[in-house]
Amino acid sequence: MSNAPKLTRNQALVLGLLTRAAAPRSAYDILDGLRDDGFRAPLQVYRALDKLMEFGLVHRLESINAFVACSDPHDHAGHNHGVTAFAICEDCGSVTEFRDDGIDGRLTAWQKSEHFKPEKTTIEIRGHCKECS
Repeated sequence: MSNAPKLTRNQALVLGLLTRAAAPRSAYDILDGLRDDGFRAPLQVYRALDKLMEFGLVHRLESINAFVACSDPHDHAGHNHGVTAFAICEDCGSVTEFRDDGIDGRLTAWQKSEHFKPEKTTIEIRGHCKECS
């Protein structure tokens, strides 16, 4: 794990909170959860989240404006590991992160044929998990 980024105290605290969280957390939920650790302002959380996303350790779920720890922490940013997809349960809030080589292959082929250079690709599927269905 020598390629693992060196985290600041705030980054490590935010990542730890997200890793232990049972569901995605908003920046303000994170702030509330870390007040006892000295967090006082949203900017502290947002700075840590920005770096953690840059390192590929945290994902932002656009549709619910919340954050989750990456399910594969060895899959750091800077490497193109394809499309990340999330299944988000509308009832319990659980999030499952997954990758699919078929989807990735089709999107890559389209991007190549259209000479389109993506900056970021995330798929979010909202619905009901097996336990809530």
